[in-house]
Amino acid sequence: MVRGHNASMPVSVSRREFEALVSEAIDALPEEFLDQLDNVVFVVEDRPPLPEDPLLGVYEGVALTERSPLDAYLPDRIVVFREPLCDMARDLEDLADQVYVTVVHEVGHYFGVDDDRLDELGWG
Repeated sequence: MVRGHNASMPVSVSRREFEALVSEAIDALPEEFLDQLDNVVFVVEDRPPLPEDPLLGVYEGVALTERSPLDAYLPDRIVVFREPLCDMARDLEDLADQVYVTVVHEVGHYFGVDDDRLDELGWG
């Protein structure tokens, strides 16, 4: 889960433009990560369920490191929240960068990497 902060001038993009930024971020992931993503759905929502929660994204599922080969799992979901990311971005380039960081962070959770390690790696 990635948490953000508010900036004074939010970047304004349509939902379609934001979804394109998320698609570009997914496409920019290293191939070795993309090849291992299986049964994962990426979703864009405008805001987190609790308005006071400054989430930028969230991973919903069972991390690969916690799975049993004997069990079946529902598709994992990675949710990217449009409004908080737009609120914190300085400009469109910064928004694209923040979307990428959020996607990498949540994909990290899919692979079983915790928040502390993601912070250490610069993806916090």
